[in-house]
Amino acid sequence: MDSKILHTLDYAKIVYTLSQHAATALGKAEVEALHPSPVLDDVKHALQVTDEAYKADRLKGSAPFGGVADIRPSLMRSKIGGTLNPAELLEIAETVRGGRRVKRHVLQLHDDDPIPMLAAMAEQLTEHKPLEDAIFQCIDDQAEVMDSASVELAGIRRELRSGESRVREKLESLIRSSSVQKMLQDAIITIRNDRYVIPVKQEYRSNFGGIIHDQSGSGATLFIEPEAVVVMNNRLRELRLAEEREIEKILQKLTGLTAEYADDLTIDLDLLGKLDFAFAKARLAHVMGASMPRMNDRGYLKLRRGRHPLIPREQVVPIDVELGNQYTAIIVTGPNTGGKTVSLKTIGLLSLMAMSGLFVPAEEGSQLCVFDALYADIGDEQSIEQNLSTFSSHMTNIIRILNTITPKSLVLLDELGAGTDPAEGSALAIAILEHMHKLGCRIVATTHYSELKAYAYDRKGIINASMEFDIATLSPTYRLLVGVPGRSNAFAIAERLGLQRGIIEHARGEVSEEDVRVETMIASLEENRIGAEHERQTAEALRKQLEEQRARHEAELRHFEEQREKLLAKAQEEARAVLVRAKREAEEIIADLRKLAQEEGAAVKDHKLTEARRRLDEATPEARKAAGKPNTAKPQKIESGDEVMVYSLGQRGHVVELSGSEATVQLGILKMKVALSDLELVKGAEKSKTQQPKLAASLKRTRDENVRSELDLRGSNLEEAILEVDRFLDESFLAGFGQVYIIHGHGTGVLRSGISDFLRRHKHVKSYRLGKYGEGGAGVTVAELK
Repeated sequence: MDSKILHTLDYAKIVYTLSQHAATALGKAEVEALHPSPVLDDVKHALQVTDEAYKADRLKGSAPFGGVADIRPSLMRSKIGGTLNPAELLEIAETVRGGRRVKRHVLQLHDDDPIPMLAAMAEQLTEHKPLEDAIFQCIDDQAEVMDSASVELAGIRRELRSGESRVREKLESLIRSSSVQKMLQDAIITIRNDRYVIPVKQEYRSNFGGIIHDQSGSGATLFIEPEAVVVMNNRLRELRLAEEREIEKILQKLTGLTAEYADDLTIDLDLLGKLDFAFAKARLAHVMGASMPRMNDRGYLKLRRGRHPLIPREQVVPIDVELGNQYTAIIVTGPNTGGKTVSLKTIGLLSLMAMSGLFVPAEEGSQLCVFDALYADIGDEQSIEQNLSTFSSHMTNIIRILNTITPKSLVLLDELGAGTDPAEGSALAIAILEHMHKLGCRIVATTHYSELKAYAYDRKGIINASMEFDIATLSPTYRLLVGVPGRSNAFAIAERLGLQRGIIEHARGEVSEEDVRVETMIASLEENRIGAEHERQTAEALRKQLEEQRARHEAELRHFEEQREKLLAKAQEEARAVLVRAKREAEEIIADLRKLAQEEGAAVKDHKLTEARRRLDEATPEARKAAGKPNTAKPQKIESGDEVMVYSLGQRGHVVELSGSEATVQLGILKMKVALSDLELVKGAEKSKTQQPKLAASLKRTRDENVRSELDLRGSNLEEAILEVDRFLDESFLAGFGQVYIIHGHGTGVLRSGISDFLRRHKHVKSYRLGKYGEGGAGVTVAELK
């Protein structure tokens, strides 16, 4: 297919839009290689694949192409003996895993609803689980080689961590010395050239033995490796070199294993690209509201409400076109800006899309033909550099078309014969059309010449068409009317715009009698068409009304059948909402207890708060409502020292003092003010002489208590984790910890993200970060407390 024709019909824009729906680079490469095919069997096969992907995408969504990448360069390097880096190996493992997921997804769909062509491609995908497992056992999701990659690497890193710990301990003991601290710029340990150093002031360089590795930009600070750790740092350097050698051995081993599977993986990549390409075509069809056309090679074309795919659906006017059965050429007449060129491009572009295996934006039942080539002369291609006029440019293009067309070609001609004398231009246009018509190719041409209307009317196999024009509004409707030639409408437009009637009548007299008869015939045809269209719309409305009634009855039946399930689901949702509300109320009570404890100078033990939370969680909403019911019995006189029941908390306590309508009540180690209406007398003061002292106890946490500096949340959901982190931070803060570790694992990342958001707002947290190498990596968050 001529690339110039593809450009003229905006085929490249369709290809670009299609590429946006490809999930992988492999699929995008397949899209970029897309080209219309003149072979009917190939087109039918491509459309059938698209149809299967369309059905699969509609039922189960697109295949899971996540992780699939174009790893062909890495496979080639592995085959020629190069060593792949961890990131490349990880990409290979993820691609192998992604291919396995795609295969299982497609085959599962095939079991549920047959999609034989896609299933045949998926069946050819190989599953290289040994390679996948070998890589994932050695390389983590951050593309780092893990300790478990080999026994030797684990031993080296274990010794390396131990050595680093000893060096740090040695340096920490050194910087804690009062004699050394005055010589330090900061009492910290840092790293220069992979060796542990400390920052020493410039003036103390002669007093401080060791090796100078660096200095600050101002020169006021020297980074010195003390003599006491030189040997230890040397050993660490040896271990790091050993670690690098062991990692290199592991990578070479994995690269060699990859090379064994390289040929199979290359074939798999080609299949994955084709599968992604198929699903991309399906997604494009969904977006465009397209359908699968029936294809033929008989030169027959029938579009039912075909739309130009690059015009928004809410703006485009569909067209109905039939070509190649009773007539092989359509001559479209009508005023400028009426939509003739858009209709021409719609026919050409939809034909190219169908020949490329794409669904077309038209109603079901549309048919398109596989042409050996499409030719188009559309638009003004005047060239100043070549000194060609508009007419010359069009004629040059048409001559090239005449020299190459065959009976199986589709020719699209816009404004045929324009740009020259009307008499000569119309005669030349008729001669060109007659030559093409005798050859037998399919033709759609637009023109302004009225002579071509008579030519199309008299010539067998050629039919007139026009773009509808609304005389009432003096504007085009952009509807293509096949079988009705276009009217000039010049007199009607002039009269509506206010031209004097005498002038218009004089102009009518200048029109030949034959032209008047033609215009009268056209008007009669249009009147009949409008009547038939009205009847068709009435019948269509009745049909839709019957279908809506049937659908309504079916919906009512389904409604009655599903009513019980919906009511049950609603009841379950209401119960869930009540439980959520109850739990939120419980958490608010716990928060109030914490606040009251702080205000009253008492510290509440966390295990007691946890026990209170458990009791509140177990309490049903109805029970809490009953417990919180106000005391409607006869008021009782409450005095200091009485034992009372606090309704709102469901707890017993002792009155410490009275103050108007409130009383200060001792609840265990807490004191709080409660309204008298919320209290019920349980036992008078004279009967409760053995009550506990009224003064609240004070408790201060210390590091001597059993408080750990790490919290393991693996297996918890986000809501449980946030509660545990809040409790853990409170304990750690009271215990005086400066830094704590929160273990959440890798997982999906939801837990890590939620904990990070919580830490960002917590009052005890100064800063936080992900764990470093040796601390657990991205599976651990390290929080520094204030």
